[in-house]
Amino acid sequence: MKARKPVVALVGRPNVGKSTLFNKLTGTRTAIVEDVAGTTRDRIYGDSDWNGKGFIVVDTGGLEAPSMMGGRRTRQHKGDKLAENSADFVPQIQNQARLALDEADVIILVVDGMSGHSMADTEVADILRTSNVPIFVAVNKAESQKRQLDAVEFWSLGLGEPIPISAYHGDGVGDLLDEVAKVLPPYPIDEPESDSLGIALVGRPNVGKSSLLNNLVGIERSIVSDIPGTTRDPIDTEITYHGQQLTLIDTAGIRRRGSIERGIEKYSVLRSMRSIDRADVALLLIDAAEGVTAQDQHVAGYVLERRKGVVVLVNKWDLVEKDSFTMVQYAAEVRDQLKFMDYVPVHFISALTKQRIHQIIPEALEVSKNRLHKIGTSAFNNILRDAYDRISPPSKNGRPLRLYYGTQTGTKPPTFTIFVNNPDMIHFSYERYLENRIREYYPFTGTPIRFFFRPRSSEEG
Repeated sequence: MKARKPVVALVGRPNVGKSTLFNKLTGTRTAIVEDVAGTTRDRIYGDSDWNGKGFIVVDTGGLEAPSMMGGRRTRQHKGDKLAENSADFVPQIQNQARLALDEADVIILVVDGMSGHSMADTEVADILRTSNVPIFVAVNKAESQKRQLDAVEFWSLGLGEPIPISAYHGDGVGDLLDEVAKVLPPYPIDEPESDSLGIALVGRPNVGKSSLLNNLVGIERSIVSDIPGTTRDPIDTEITYHGQQLTLIDTAGIRRRGSIERGIEKYSVLRSMRSIDRADVALLLIDAAEGVTAQDQHVAGYVLERRKGVVVLVNKWDLVEKDSFTMVQYAAEVRDQLKFMDYVPVHFISALTKQRIHQIIPEALEVSKNRLHKIGTSAFNNILRDAYDRISPPSKNGRPLRLYYGTQTGTKPPTFTIFVNNPDMIHFSYERYLENRIREYYPFTGTPIRFFFRPRSSEEG
C-alpha cells in the first residue's frame, strides 16, 4: 500500500489556458484522455511527473459550469470583455480557489499575459494568500518577449515572482515545473509494499462510507452525519481478519465552505483517487436510490486505470421497494452503466441495518486473490488457440493477424504478453474478445486483465 500521490491544482478565471496547461502537463492533446468504451469523458485530473517526482494535476475549471450570476452583468465600456468576464466569474473562481486550498499540495494560479491583470485574478489571490500551500503564478500566453517582460505586473498579486509561460508551445513550462518540483512532497514510486491489504471505501458524499466503516470494524471510528462531507481527511483503520492484516481506508468526504455548492461531487472524485492509489481493492459505494451517476463512473474509471480490484456495494438497499426480481434487474443495470468493467461483483447492502455487510471483507479478499492468480503457459495457449479458432482476428490490407503464442507475465493485475506478427493490427474489440474468452475459463472476478502484444523476433522463426 503506497503513500498518496501529491496534488497540483490549476486555478484561474476562464479562458486563461488552464486546460491547455493541463494537457501539456499530463501529456494529452485534449482533456478527454480516457479511450475505454463506456467511461465518463469530461476529465478533470491526470498524472504527471517532473524531476523524478510524480503528482496528480487537477484542472479546477472542470469543477463547475460557468455561472451568469442570475443574469447580472457588469460592463465598464463597450468592448471591455475583461470587465464583463470578471464580474460574471468571480464567485465561481473563488469557489475553485477554496476547493483547491482544501485539496492541493501545490497550487498554480494561471493568469492571462495577453489581456493582463484582472479583478478576478486579485479576488482569487486574496483567497490563496490565506493558505500555507505553496502557490505559483503562471503568466500564460507569454509567447513574445514583450509579454514576458509585461508579466512583472502580476507581482501586484502578492504571490511571489510571476513565471511567464506558453502552455500551447511549452515555453517556460519546464521552468515552472522546476519550481513546483522543489516543494512537492516526495512520492516514493518504488516504495516497498506493505503486508497489509489496503481496502478503500470510495464513492460520492453521503453515500454511507463512514457508516459502513464503523460497522466493519465494530467501533465508532469516524464521524457519521447526514450532512454530506463530514469527513475531512482519509482515515486508516488497521484490523486483522482471520490472520490477514487489513487497512481500511475511509475516503475523505467534502467539507462545505461558505456557499460552495456546485462542483462538490466532482471534487469528491479526487478524494477517492487518493485512496484508490493507496489501496489494493476499492469498495465502490453506490446510492441505491440514485443508481450509478457520472461521478460513480469517474471513480470506477480511475479504478480501472490504476488496475485495482473493485467490489461494487449498492448501499441503502433497505430503502428500496423490491420484489423477487428487483436485485437481479438492478445488478444488470449497474453492470450496464459500468460496462467497461462488467467483471465486478455487485452486493446489495445496508450500512445502517448491517444487511449483508458480513459478505464484504470475504469478497474483497477473494478479489485480491484473483489479482494474484496465475495461468500456466500451456493452459493459456490452449485458450488462445480456441479463441482464434472460434473467431479469426481482423485482417489489414489483406494481411491477417496471427497469434503465435502467449504467456502470463505479471500479476496485480493479471498481465498477459501475446506474440503476434503485427501488434498494430490489434483492435480494441478483439482484445476485449480475448479477455472475455479468458474469463470463461478463469473469471478473475473483480480485477482487470492487462494485455501486451509483441512482435515475434526473427530468431524465433
